Amino acid sequence: MSLFIKGGTIVTHEETYQADILCSGNKIVEIGQQLTPPQDATLLDATGKLIMPGGIDPHTHMQLPFMGTVAKDDFASGTRAALAGGTTSIIDFVIPNPQQSLLEAYHQWREWAQKAHSNYTFHVAITWWDDSVGKEMETLVKQYGVNSFKHFMAYKNAIMATDDILVASFTKCLELGALPTVHAENGELVYHLQNSLMEQGITGPEAHPLSRPSSVEGEAANRAISIANTLGAPLYLVHVSTEEAVDAIRYAKDHGHTIFGEVLAGHLTVNDSVYQNPDWATAAAHVMSPPFRPKHHQDALWKGVQGGTLQTTATDHCAFCSEQKAMGKDNFTQIPNGTAGVEERMMVLWEKGVNEGKITPNEFVALTSTNTAKIFNIYPDKGCVRVGADADLVIWNPNAEKTLSAKTHQSNIEHSIFEGMTIHGIPETTICNGALAWHEGKLLAQSGDGKYIDRPTYAPFYEALKKRQQRAKPQCVQR
Repeated sequence: MSLFIKGGTIVTHEETYQADILCSGNKIVEIGQQLTPPQDATLLDATGKLIMPGGIDPHTHMQLPFMGTVAKDDFASGTRAALAGGTTSIIDFVIPNPQQSLLEAYHQWREWAQKAHSNYTFHVAITWWDDSVGKEMETLVKQYGVNSFKHFMAYKNAIMATDDILVASFTKCLELGALPTVHAENGELVYHLQNSLMEQGITGPEAHPLSRPSSVEGEAANRAISIANTLGAPLYLVHVSTEEAVDAIRYAKDHGHTIFGEVLAGHLTVNDSVYQNPDWATAAAHVMSPPFRPKHHQDALWKGVQGGTLQTTATDHCAFCSEQKAMGKDNFTQIPNGTAGVEERMMVLWEKGVNEGKITPNEFVALTSTNTAKIFNIYPDKGCVRVGADADLVIWNPNAEKTLSAKTHQSNIEHSIFEGMTIHGIPETTICNGALAWHEGKLLAQSGDGKYIDRPTYAPFYEALKKRQQRAKPQCVQR
């Protein structure tokens, strides 16, 4: 079965040009002008539209068990929303309970993900440590295509990774050629501030950002970077939301360290005024960690995007409904943390980035797809438009208009952090694994069509790291 896309303008992270594309099976097999389509090909006219690599969201939580409940979007509804927004691949998270086998948790998440409509792969969280954890990390790398491991520096008395765990796990990642990632918030400070606010009788959603001030993220970001740099390991910081964390990453990069930063579409566009909403449910709907920040942090995040300090955009899609959020009605610490956004990410970045002149369409492709593919070592199969690459594509209509709303989104929850935002430029067709997955407002992919993505270790940046390690190897003094 083949798919022929005619007359569109191809936009990659490097160049923009007009050409036809022929897809056969799940691959791009030909790109050129005035191509003749095979007789049995499905024809798509992309005249006046853009053809870009399908989006890759490097940070989602589908079907996540959290604080005694489970996120409303499972791998079926969550990937349906992804395809509707032009995203063809997600990187979700396996989060073992403390003392739980990493492999046991991994197989559980793989089973849940079998109903995915889009492609998927996993980071695996390190929530505890002994020698068995290191051995299972090695098995995950060598047998299951996992090349990144997540560390939560927050959530004390639950899944928080202490400094000794970070040191042990980062060292193992370096040995395996894997990439350690961190959720950078000082869990001890957050725990102290939460208790202090509760004692003062400040129990509503407005207390959430007060318990996680920007300094809490800045300290943890600097600490994680310092640990990684001391060990000679690379590091990827998820959902960077503060000026302090951007500065920490920029400083490290300026000093030659291999550090990557991710920013959420929500943190680029939503500010902390949402927690002052007099309607409890509306304020609680925005509770996520890190919280939304004062506007000057958004300015710093955009400058980080423009200057290359932040390389990827994500959503941290973790959808909890109003009933679930109400678990924290009298105690803000019990509000399940999470918001949706996997459908809206690319549209929001186009509207607030490209249309406002902050980034170019080529930079948009890098931020929504290519950079993630490179960092997590699935490029050029993913993240590009070239012969031999996977046929994961989005056909974008830059002239179409849409107003974002919970009434029309594909997520299973009844609120949207982007409610009422008008977008100029939307994904009209999403092609996943060479097949029409979303077209003109309709889901065509079936549950289970999504493919698991194996990610090899030793991404290209490791070549420089290994050379630096060899040059910095300690030498014994002969006396």
